[in-house]
Amino acid sequence: MRAGRVRVNGRVVTEMGTRVVPGKDAVELDGTPVTIPEAMWVVFHKPVGVLTTRRDPHGGKTIYEVLPEELGELRYVGRLDRDAEGLLILTNDGEAAHRLQHPSGAIEREYRAEVAGIVDRTELARLVKGIDLEDGPAHARRADLIEAGRVSSTVSLVLTEGRKREVRRMLSAIGHPVLRLKRVRFGRVELGGLEPGAWRPLEPFEIEAIDG
Repeated sequence: MRAGRVRVNGRVVTEMGTRVVPGKDAVELDGTPVTIPEAMWVVFHKPVGVLTTRRDPHGGKTIYEVLPEELGELRYVGRLDRDAEGLLILTNDGEAAHRLQHPSGAIEREYRAEVAGIVDRTELARLVKGIDLEDGPAHARRADLIEAGRVSSTVSLVLTEGRKREVRRMLSAIGHPVLRLKRVRFGRVELGGLEPGAWRPLEPFEIEAIDG
């Protein structure tokens, strides 16, 4: 910009930090129009055993090896650990991705967890009240018993932050290690019947709901 190579609406602009309105202001670099790619949002059902990372130096399979090549430039919003599955949102809007992951947004993430043992309502109440973890207190916005079996239970947890292995650590803290974990909702975006390894574009109302 300081070299006078950038024009906005036909005028040379040299001031760093000059703001432009996408779709309204015309920006050129050395006479060539600069375009902003259209925002893309998809929801992906991450399978178990796949890493939420760009690449793994140890040779593990990543989400970008499962997704089609044309989605390779998208950035994931939050993570799911290797042994977890479920809903993962990806976008090419880096600013929005950062905003959605920040704890201040308090966006709900809903999980289904199959755990060892029979969970009672007193233990679920502890999750909502708060559990002390090594990196600070954590609490669920909601915790419900979905199904109780003889040796395991299925619970629903709704959190508003995404600390590393937070759901697993919370449930282990009340004596119920996780056997299987799936994220089924992020904000108003639901996994629904999307099969592991499959993806779909977000609907406009879903994008508006999470990025509005």
